[in-house]
Amino acid sequence: MASMDRKSGNLGYWCAQAVARDPDKVALFDLSGAQVREARYGEIDQRMDRFAALIAGSGLKPGDRLALAIGNRFEFVEAMYGAMRAGIVPVPLNIKLGADTLAYTIKDAGCVGAVVEPGCNPRIMRLVEDVGLKTRLAFAPAPVGWDDYEQALMATPARFDPPMLGDDHPSFQAYTSGSTGRPKGVVLTHGGQLWWVRCVQKYWTPPATERGLTAVPLYHKNAMAGQIKPMLQCGGSVVVLPNFEPRRFLQTLADYRCSFTTGVPAVFTLLLQQKDLIAKLDFSALKKITVGSAPTPPELLDTLESVFGCPVGESYGLTEGGPVMLGPPLDGRRAPHGSCGVAWPEGEVKLVGVDGKQSPSYGELWVKNPGVTPGYYNLPEVNRQRLVDGWLKTGDLFSCDDQGFYYFRGRTDDMFNSGGENIYPLEVENLLLKHPAVAEVSVVPVPHAIKGEVPVAMVVRARDAAADEDVLRKFAIDNGPAYAHPRRIFFTDALPLNGPGKIDRRVVQQQVMALVGSAGLGGA
Repeated sequence: MASMDRKSGNLGYWCAQAVARDPDKVALFDLSGAQVREARYGEIDQRMDRFAALIAGSGLKPGDRLALAIGNRFEFVEAMYGAMRAGIVPVPLNIKLGADTLAYTIKDAGCVGAVVEPGCNPRIMRLVEDVGLKTRLAFAPAPVGWDDYEQALMATPARFDPPMLGDDHPSFQAYTSGSTGRPKGVVLTHGGQLWWVRCVQKYWTPPATERGLTAVPLYHKNAMAGQIKPMLQCGGSVVVLPNFEPRRFLQTLADYRCSFTTGVPAVFTLLLQQKDLIAKLDFSALKKITVGSAPTPPELLDTLESVFGCPVGESYGLTEGGPVMLGPPLDGRRAPHGSCGVAWPEGEVKLVGVDGKQSPSYGELWVKNPGVTPGYYNLPEVNRQRLVDGWLKTGDLFSCDDQGFYYFRGRTDDMFNSGGENIYPLEVENLLLKHPAVAEVSVVPVPHAIKGEVPVAMVVRARDAAADEDVLRKFAIDNGPAYAHPRRIFFTDALPLNGPGKIDRRVVQQQVMALVGSAGLGGA
């Protein structure tokens, strides 16, 4: 009984009921290699126990941090949750970041061990060695000085008795993407994350027949909170692609008869460009698409529903905030396209205006629930700024209509002033996306001799579209406030994305400044 109590309070055992019901069922289809690997529930459970025993036996203690630099493969899941079983805190790394940022993350977290896939980042092995971590596991081929992951795992008995952990014990420590400065460590507790798992089970439990597809990185909440945790909790299955490539994604969606998929807006924008392949494939098994983790134009949702013939919804969350606080209503209503949905139960949300007072209709979203981070790691000043009496200040601006539907309006730190007018880049982007020639767009401020800053747009044209800068600039002036129209519009084949697949505004701004020059723009 004591062992069961220790398991029930440990996030590492979140799918134990599904394991007990059908241990022979395939949980994960891993498409990362030349051959498809099928990982069954019972096998994954045993491998998690092996990993917990292995990593604890290597000398790591509850509370120690373990860096994970692993691509999209089923071992990511077993290492992540196997470490949690031992009370060890996995630190999943954004393997797309540069060497300096990765080194900072490993050192800031105080990692004492690492599990690494050598090919996931060309510098990761040397970074771990330079930091001097004592426990080093690598997938084959394991270099000299590293233990071979699979050999060490299979040499460890599949038996593990977990330690007793308090609700406030860290389950894992995620880091923000780092697109706007150094990443911040987000501590998430076993108790808080299990609260969210139980909410999903109570209010949104997919049937065990569901099959998801994910190609976004497993270190990001869109994949882990949107697919892996809910689908494996209910006894469903997930097809995992190593990365996102539009045509392979569509082919896999059809071949595996997936009923559900999630992704960031950029994923679906690129999918819709593959009209020839979409016309040939059978997506009749697809029941639902969820788009999240970044602002989503209503037009994109409309098009997805029309093309794939299934409901398409939007949700909102952030790693440190629960993670999901807004989503489709549970009373059968459908959220209007453009809305992230309504406030979900068992948590609190409120909008706070610039005057610091609560507003019913517009302001910064504050959230409060058991899943909110107890604090950013080693950042007391950030904690003082963003955590107030249990409330997390998200930094995201929302409006709320009289039906309780929330609409994302931009980031508080994205807004800039142009000649006395406040401009929110998201509003300008949504306007330009209404033009049929625009597939993707990012709007950033650049210096201006008179107005201080003005908006400039970087646009990806829709396939076969031929609209030029003058046409799009006139469209913005004719259909929106003149002060917010982009003073220049540049075209590109693709917008830069960060690790989680969001448009990286910092890189876009660097590209734009290279085009306009360091002096910025003059004139009107």
